[in-house]
Amino acid sequence: MITSTSGVAGLGSILGIWAHPDDEAYLSGGLMALARDRGSRVVCVTATRGECGTAHPAECPPQRLATARTGELARCLEILGVHEHHWLDYRDGRCAEVRVSDAVARLCEAIDRVRPDTVLTFGPDGITGHPDHQAVSAWTTAAFDRAAPPGARLLYATFEERRASRWSALHESLGIFPPGHPIVTPAHRLAVDLALDAETAARKVLALAAQETQTRELIAGMGVDRFTAWVGDESFVERPRRPGAAERPSPPVTAW
Repeated sequence: MITSTSGVAGLGSILGIWAHPDDEAYLSGGLMALARDRGSRVVCVTATRGECGTAHPAECPPQRLATARTGELARCLEILGVHEHHWLDYRDGRCAEVRVSDAVARLCEAIDRVRPDTVLTFGPDGITGHPDHQAVSAWTTAAFDRAAPPGARLLYATFEERRASRWSALHESLGIFPPGHPIVTPAHRLAVDLALDAETAARKVLALAAQETQTRELIAGMGVDRFTAWVGDESFVERPRRPGAAERPSPPVTAW
């Protein structure tokens, strides 16, 4: 299990596949920053531009919000040191309607081009139960089984038991999770269980603050110190490679 910042280097090159801008920072912002600081390649793929991510659509219609969140994600990733990012440009809230074979084929292409040592994404529960999260998890898992290089690891973001217990009252007050979520993982089953150091946690908060349409009110309401503590842990469980999954020979290396 990776529990220290120095251990992150052991993940090698990383490909993160997420549904909306801010998913990557909430669930893996510290890990990405630490990996980049240690010279590892980190590539991020985002399925949608998050154009429906507002409780005030009349004030911020989808196209305007998509434009805003595109710029916010660019600033967020710059803070984390991640310079390789790609959009799938599916519609926010409609990932479950995407033809699965098409989405999986596109992610197979991403895996072929990046040849990651580690792939990060949601678990089947989608953390919050969001259908887009669950769809991205399913696409990524299928693409990993089809295209990942030998020895690659697929890690699902999860909540460790102690963190879920510590923040249960906050989660209930915020209404982030539906009944039965988040699904927690006992510490002994984790592949990665990071308590971010103060510097990395502060950097992660700056990256999240850059996505201000999603975080401004939350950070103001919680206060920076409490918000920093809330996002200061990152945990992943390893999904074993499916028995019999194809392991294709590595294609020629190309830029992406």
